[in-house]
Amino acid sequence: MTAPARRELPPLPPLDSIRNVHIIGICGTAMGTLAAMFAQRGYRVSGSDAMAYPPMSTWLEARGLNIMSGYDASHIAPDTHLVVVGNISRRDNPEAVATVERGLPFLSMPEALRLFFFPERQLLTVTGTHGKTTTSSILSWLLHEAGLDPSFFIGGVTRNFDSNFRLGEGLPFVVEGDEYDTAYFDKVPKFWHYPSFAAAINNVEFDHADIYPNIESIEEVFSKFAAQVDPAGVVWVNGEDDRAKRCAAHASARIETFGFGADNTLHAEMTGSDERGTYIRMTHRDLGTVEGRIATMGLHNVRNFLGATGLALSAGLTLQQCIDAAGTYEGVKKRQEIKGVVNNIVVIDDFAHHPTAVRETLAAIRMRFPTRRIWAAFEAKSNTSRRAVFQDEYPAAFASADVVILSEPWRKDSLTDDEKISIPKLAETIREGGKETHLIADPADIATYVAAHAQPGDLFAGLSGSAFGGVHTSILQKLSERFSAPITQL
Repeated sequence: MTAPARRELPPLPPLDSIRNVHIIGICGTAMGTLAAMFAQRGYRVSGSDAMAYPPMSTWLEARGLNIMSGYDASHIAPDTHLVVVGNISRRDNPEAVATVERGLPFLSMPEALRLFFFPERQLLTVTGTHGKTTTSSILSWLLHEAGLDPSFFIGGVTRNFDSNFRLGEGLPFVVEGDEYDTAYFDKVPKFWHYPSFAAAINNVEFDHADIYPNIESIEEVFSKFAAQVDPAGVVWVNGEDDRAKRCAAHASARIETFGFGADNTLHAEMTGSDERGTYIRMTHRDLGTVEGRIATMGLHNVRNFLGATGLALSAGLTLQQCIDAAGTYEGVKKRQEIKGVVNNIVVIDDFAHHPTAVRETLAAIRMRFPTRRIWAAFEAKSNTSRRAVFQDEYPAAFASADVVILSEPWRKDSLTDDEKISIPKLAETIREGGKETHLIADPADIATYVAAHAQPGDLFAGLSGSAFGGVHTSILQKLSERFSAPITQL
């Protein structure tokens, strides 16, 4: 459960005297990104992780970072000035213990961002249960194309920049605001640490069942986040999400809405779609109307674009600048990412693991590829998707698929059988609804089955918050062997 407030920062030496930083849990996506940012700024960075293996380990090594496997007090060099502790670390972690015993200053990841990277920047924070990564990456691209030279810190690799961070010289700094907790010594949502000039709340749903007991507790943390946005700034909120609007109402900043209804400050209507993206007409209550193409698919991505546009307007862009840049936005890896095509069989990788994300992603894929037979394979691996809390919501989420394949949930946890989602029950429910459904536990066996049965014109979408055992690459390789055809791209 979330603590009531951020901790008070410990005594720190002058920040300009800190040059050597050690990171506990360096191979986490956010922690590795922070390490690379410190290194780019000229700090000496070391780090350790119990799971120091590719791709994160090689990504860090390519940036000259020293990674040590496992946790040991000796990993913290005698001349270390600061330790940054990831939320993977418990209080009894040998390096955390050594940090305290040696009297070294230690910070969480968002505390380090706030102190070392956010000062003298205009912080634009994107929050919500869904769409944070995509909205943040769209916003970063809009600002970049307008010449504002933004910085960003995002939870996914943007294809336009081939990176999940950037340290620009301009005023705007885009950050993906995560409601997950921070560190063992600072059990608050990460976004409570972000001094935002402007913010977006895309949506508010139940998630992170390992730390939040109910939706009311999630609304509470979003409400407190909204209340801390700069009173001189603005909160852009999804005007069709009642929970999000209730949370935004706690802001003393100006509140503006985005969505599809004409009663929103910023609204859009779809005018068409094809495999190149979605065509929209976008209207701002005071700034007029523009038309153009956004290079993403699905209603949820139109809404993501609207949220990004609202924040971009707050940073000084025009509507026309936003719609012009939208056509060259290339998306985020693992978000409707086409991994390859073999003999006209398309293989897509996506991060979707919450019922809403599964439903919207498959609906977007159906919109983009209306005539293809869609195979949807799903792996329950996140802290929430493994739990029974969404047992009754998942079946309807697969409505846009023609064939559903369910993998066994990740087993390395302490959940009881009653707490875990029942994949056999889920398969039975979907099958009873008349949809072809298969329960195939191992991703390797999923790849074998799909590669043997898929036909030209089909599409496979593997949905998982993780790598799904490499199923996408394996399917492509097996299809290539079956049809004696190369792996290509659309």
